[in-house]
Amino acid sequence: MFVDLVQPTGHSGGVHRALHALTVAAYLTLVAGVVVAEPPITMPHHPVAAVVLGAVYVGSATVGFGRVRRRSGRALHIAFVAAQLLLGYAVFVASGASVGAILLLLVLVSQSALLLPLPGALVVVGLVPFAHLGMEWRAGLREGLGMLAAAAFAAVLTRLIVREQQARQELTRAHEQLREYALQVERLAVAQERNRVARDIHDGLGHSLTVVQMQVKAARAVLGTDPDRADAVLAKAQAQAEEALAEVRRSVGAMREPRPRAPLAEALRELAEQASAAGVPTSLDVAGQARPLLTAAQESLYRAAQEGLTNVRKHARATRAELVLDYTRPAAVRLEVRDDGAGVAAEPVGLPGYGLLGVRERAAHAGGRMSLESAPGCGATLSVEVPG
Repeated sequence: MFVDLVQPTGHSGGVHRALHALTVAAYLTLVAGVVVAEPPITMPHHPVAAVVLGAVYVGSATVGFGRVRRRSGRALHIAFVAAQLLLGYAVFVASGASVGAILLLLVLVSQSALLLPLPGALVVVGLVPFAHLGMEWRAGLREGLGMLAAAAFAAVLTRLIVREQQARQELTRAHEQLREYALQVERLAVAQERNRVARDIHDGLGHSLTVVQMQVKAARAVLGTDPDRADAVLAKAQAQAEEALAEVRRSVGAMREPRPRAPLAEALRELAEQASAAGVPTSLDVAGQARPLLTAAQESLYRAAQEGLTNVRKHARATRAELVLDYTRPAAVRLEVRDDGAGVAAEPVGLPGYGLLGVRERAAHAGGRMSLESAPGCGATLSVEVPG
C-alpha cells in the first residue's frame, strides 16, 4: 500500500500522503488491539491512555508534520522528531507493545528520513528499538532486533522512493529543456532559411532583372535611330528574362530536392557574357587547376560574382570588368571581381545593402571571408575566399 500511494506529484508529496494513510491505519490497528483487550504477553498496557496518546500522535504526525516540513530550519525538524519519538515511546508502553504502536514508530522513522539528513535518520533508526527496554531482556532483545531491522528497511525505502521521485522530476525538467532547445533550433533554422531565400532572390532574380532593365534602356535609346540594334538588344533582354524565369524554377526545385550544378568556370563565363551584353565588357581569367568544391563554397563564389557584376553595371561607371578565379592556393579558392570605375572612398561600415551583406553571409557560411578594396577613381575589387 505504501509504495502504491507514492506518485511524483511534487517534492515528496506522494510520500507524505502515503505516510498519513499509514499513520491512520496504524492508529486503527492500535485501537482495535486495545478494544479486543487481549492480555499482554510481555508488557502491561493501559488502553485509555494508549488511545488518547495515539490520537495525539496521529494529529502531530499528520497536521503537525505537514506544517513542519513546509518550514526550513534544522532545529525545528530535530525538535519535532525528538518529541514524536518520546510520544511514540509513551504510546508503545501504554499499548503493551502493540502492533499499531510499532507501526506508528515506523512512520516516525520514515518522517525522519524526510526531515533530517542521513546521519540524523540513522540515529532515529537506532533509538526506536529502545522502546522495548521495559520487556524481559530476552524478549526485549528479540523484539528490539526485529524493530531495528524494520526501522532500517523503512528508512531506506523512504529515501529510495524520494530519490526516484526527484529523478523523475529532473527528467521531466530535462525533457522540457530539450523541447525548448528544439524550438530554438527550429526558429534558428527558419531564420537561416529565410535569409538564404532572400539572398537567392536578390542574387539570382535581382541580378537578372538588373541586366534586363539596362538592356531595355539601351534598346529604347536607339529605337528611333537604329531599329535593328534595338531589336538585337531586346532579344538579349528577352533571353535574360527567360534565364531569370529558369533561375526561379531552379530555385523552387532546389527547395524540393538537390540539383546538379554546372562547373563553376562555365557558370562564371556565362555571367561575363551577360555583363558584356549589358554594356560592360567583362573577361574571365582562371588561374590554376580547377578542383571540386563543396556546394556552399561554389554557391558563395558564384553569387559573389553575380553581385559584383551587378554593382559594376549599376554604380561603378566602369568601362570594363574582370572576373578572376584563382585555384593556385593550396587550401582555398579565391574569386575577384575587378573594375576600372569610380570606386568608393572606403568599404562601407556594416556594408549597407542586401547584396554585399548576402555575399558576406554566404562566404561566412562556407567558412570563408569577403573583402572590398577600393579608392576614388581607381576602381574596386570585391574578393571572396573560401576553403577548397
